[in-house]
Amino acid sequence: MNKNKSVGERIFDACNIILLTFIGIVCMYPFLYVVLASFSDPNQFIKHDFAILLKPAGFDLTAYRQVFTKDIATGYLNTIFYVGAGTMISMCLTFLGAYVLSRKNYMFRRPLTLFIMFTMYFNGGLIPIYLWVQELGIMDTRWAVLLPTALSTYNVIVLRSAFDSIPESLIEAAKMDGASEFTCLTKIMIPLSKASTAVIVLFYAVSRWNEWMLPTIFLRTRSLFPLQIFLREILLTSSSESILATAGDATNVTALAEIVKYATIVVSTVPILCIYPFVQKYFVTGMMIGGVKE
Repeated sequence: MNKNKSVGERIFDACNIILLTFIGIVCMYPFLYVVLASFSDPNQFIKHDFAILLKPAGFDLTAYRQVFTKDIATGYLNTIFYVGAGTMISMCLTFLGAYVLSRKNYMFRRPLTLFIMFTMYFNGGLIPIYLWVQELGIMDTRWAVLLPTALSTYNVIVLRSAFDSIPESLIEAAKMDGASEFTCLTKIMIPLSKASTAVIVLFYAVSRWNEWMLPTIFLRTRSLFPLQIFLREILLTSSSESILATAGDATNVTALAEIVKYATIVVSTVPILCIYPFVQKYFVTGMMIGGVKE
């Protein structure tokens, strides 16, 4: 490779670096602004006249004291359970569904695939799901959160495409050695589809972490509420007199209500963002493998 670049190539590289750096700052700064604002003093933040915030306007943890109530710990534990158990259940169902649909000698492969894809465009809606949960007798239980959204058709199709890319000769050789279908799935298909599996795990985990509508509909016991419901309550009550009673008369209630919203965003997004760097290297590869059919 020729290391002596021409003047035009150097100018082109410099322009690319400047442009990409600018785009990166534009994409990252809104979240940085939220983080800095969440640690700001309400009285100083309300006096901040500049649109750009490069440091907290007076370090203060009042907003986080408003957010971290006794219910937040319960919400975190419940959400961790829903994310862990829900992702595990979803991945088991997705593995089984994708493996069946990827078997080329399966008689009902095509009609079953069409039947499953039909649900991506048409569904019964909320009322049939509510009646289904009620008839199963799982209303106001953890199962009401875990079961209705346990399987994503899109994720099944993506993983099926990834399984399709694995040579059929590997499965045939394993079966000649006495391997069962379950052994082929766990020992061959899943290990060779780590990239797509990591991406789908991320999809399920993020979906479970952000889920609030089904718990709002099906749960009545506060001890079962996930984190998002408690944070929603904080957002809805952040402009009430409760802030004034907690923060004191010296604090600007309007500014504190705004900062509480920023703190709520940080509390709800930072934990799930910490997972992304561990699966980032699999993301593009997994989507390409799972999204392209041979």
